[in-house]
Amino acid sequence: MRVHVVSDVHGNADALKRAGDGADALIVLGDLLDFVDYREHDKGIMGALFGAEKVGEFARLRREGTRDETVAFSRSLWATLADPAAAVGDAIQDQYAILFGALTAPTFATPGNVDDPSLWPDFAGDGIQVLDGEVAEFGGLRFGFVGGALLPPNVVPRRNGFWRPYLRTREEYDVAVSALENVDVLCTHIPPAIPELTYDVIARRPEIGSAALVGLIREQRPRWSVFGHVHQPLTARTRLGRTECRNVGHFKETAQPHVLRW
Repeated sequence: MRVHVVSDVHGNADALKRAGDGADALIVLGDLLDFVDYREHDKGIMGALFGAEKVGEFARLRREGTRDETVAFSRSLWATLADPAAAVGDAIQDQYAILFGALTAPTFATPGNVDDPSLWPDFAGDGIQVLDGEVAEFGGLRFGFVGGALLPPNVVPRRNGFWRPYLRTREEYDVAVSALENVDVLCTHIPPAIPELTYDVIARRPEIGSAALVGLIREQRPRWSVFGHVHQPLTARTRLGRTECRNVGHFKETAQPHVLRW
């Protein structure tokens, strides 16, 4: 069997159309949406709403400015829209129509933090199975899926914003992990909490990995743990016991799926 795995698509629908070529199935580990395109500033949801110049300044502040400067500039942008929630909602719907239309069957998918999982059932057509805290069997193996990312410590999620990333409390995330039993392939958006897998060498900071995933790997000893989220990891691959832990790559940039064979 041959399965292709992608993560962090961020709007690259053209490459997504080809991601399943030659495979028996496609696995998508989330972050379909392109919200802020830091390379092509006219792209993404913010590019569509505010234009390349404004997004370029936002990107510069994210790199070089203070948090207060970045927040103030962001608020000034959103204040120019009569109905920010409606504008973002329409842009998300437009992207999902294209991205889900690019998926080939069969596809097994779980959302990332830059996704709105509440909308996925509306777009997932025949042969596309959305899983989160669930197991699917394919090719004689059990694939366990957990979507989203972890909220930073001491951060309370906003309930009234016009865009809410799919961030889960540690308790919520751990419950989803605990629902997976006897998995051969662990499929998640975020990595297990292993320092060399969570550290982003370009951002020069670690992302948040999951200790619960480490616990599952130690207990159930799956053949593979595949994930994304960290775009430029210190290392893309390591082993934890018998399990190969693999960052499948920043698909928006690489346009190449990771391949599992058995």
